[in-house]
This record gives sequence, structure tokens and C-alpha cells, in this order.
Amino acid sequence: MTKSGIGPFVKWAGGKRQLLDQIKQRMPSDYNNYYEPFVGGGAVTFKFLPKKAVINDINAALINAYKVIASHPQEFLKYVNALDDEMWEDGKAYYYSIREHYNDKLMKNEYDIELAAMLVFINKHCFNGLYRVNGKGLFNVPYNNSRRKSCEEESIYALSNYLKNIIIMQGDFERACEKAKKGDFLFLDSPYAPLNPTSFESYTKEGFDIESHRRLARLYDELTARGCYCMLTNHNTELINELYGNKGYKIDVVDVKRMINSDASNRVGKEVIIYNY
Repeated sequence: MTKSGIGPFVKWAGGKRQLLDQIKQRMPSDYNNYYEPFVGGGAVTFKFLPKKAVINDINAALINAYKVIASHPQEFLKYVNALDDEMWEDGKAYYYSIREHYNDKLMKNEYDIELAAMLVFINKHCFNGLYRVNGKGLFNVPYNNSRRKSCEEESIYALSNYLKNIIIMQGDFERACEKAKKGDFLFLDSPYAPLNPTSFESYTKEGFDIESHRRLARLYDELTARGCYCMLTNHNTELINELYGNKGYKIDVVDVKRMINSDASNRVGKEVIIYNY
């Protein structure tokens, strides 16, 4: 949480909270507009609170929550508090009933205040805060045995006041960057390239395959040609080094802890921060 009281309202796979200092050290000293086309939990945006910002994500349920908090914070809190205040005779059964209702609304494309509240509730009460969906795009993460409060009211109101003054988009990362121009800063935190080249984990039903990584690398080159400041983070893999190496970009390798991993021995690793200035 920043001094402003603003911070991520969900935990998200690949979140950059632990790299904030490293990112800050490498950010351009001055820039015009800020773009974050893979916003996820928003750790970077909410740390630096750029005044002219465009945030985007492919996950429609997540962006629905951003937009609801921006425009209807009081109603959102009413729904979340109602979920938290239910008498939980059986926390596990209650969690799965909410998860089922959430998935039912996803199937019906009911992106509303209730869905936003349920997203935050299940995020705080699911295993490791992992947002994972099955082949049908339905959330399937189990209960974490927690009964903690889903969010803090003061933080939601502070977040709402910030979000209502920036642009919130939902869709493909290329579309989110269409208006970026010389002097703008783009922080690109796409889904991770696989440590094992034969496997991909997806956090949305759309997925993010190798061709998506290649498309992002082409966009990075295009944005560089436009005169944009670009910073990208990812795993330190052969694929990422192949896509961004030998182009004059700075590539710094940093140590990280990987919190979302079933094997504790694999919760350490290296990531790269790539920037073009």
C-alpha cells in the first residue's frame, strides 16, 4: 500500500510488488502519458500514480472490477461487505457456492457490480490468490480456508478517486497501445514466457502463446521506433533473450521469489527488465 492509501485490490499472478524498487530505479525521469497494457493487479500503476494513464487487460472480469470501483465504489463495497458478513457455518461450502454463482454470471456475460464484488471475494479466499480458469473460461481455484475481510473501505474510495481520472480499457495489448507516441512511457508486463518451453499456463481463456510473445516483441520494436520509452519484464528464458537480444536494448537480470508455485523449491528464480532508453 502506498502513502496515498492506494494499492492493488486483488492479488494477481506475475504481480510486480517485489520488483517495484528495481523498476523505479530504471524508469525514465520524465515522460508524458503512461501506458500499462497488461495491468493485472496494478502494483506498478498504484505505486507511481501517473496522472495521465491508460491501463488495460484482456481479462474482462478484472477490468469490469476496475470500472465498477471507479464509478460505483459505494455500491461495490455494499456487495463485498454482504459477501463477507454472511454467517459462514461452513466456509468451504460458502466459498464454492460463491464461486459457482460467479462462474454462472461469467457464462451469461453479466459484467456488473455483483460480479466485481465476487471477483474480489474469491480472489481473497482462493488458494494463493491465483486467478486460473479452465478450458471453458470458468474460475476453478480451490478455497484457502481464510475468512479475512475482502478489502478495506478507505483504500477502495482512494482507489476510486484515482481510477475515475484515468483511461481503463479491456482488450488486446496492441489496441491499448495504438495512441502511444514519442515521449510516452509503456510498462509491459505480459504473461510469463514458460520456463519449460513445452508448456504454457494461461490465466485467461484467451491464453498467451509463443506467437503472442513474438507479436509483443514486434510491438516493442515499433514503439521504440515511435520514440516511446518502453520497459518490459519477464522470465529470463531463451525465448525472451531471442526476442529482445542484439537490438541495443538494455537487459538487466534480477532475482525474484515466485510465490505462485506448488513446489516451494521452485519459488526462486531470475527475471529480466528490458528497457530501450
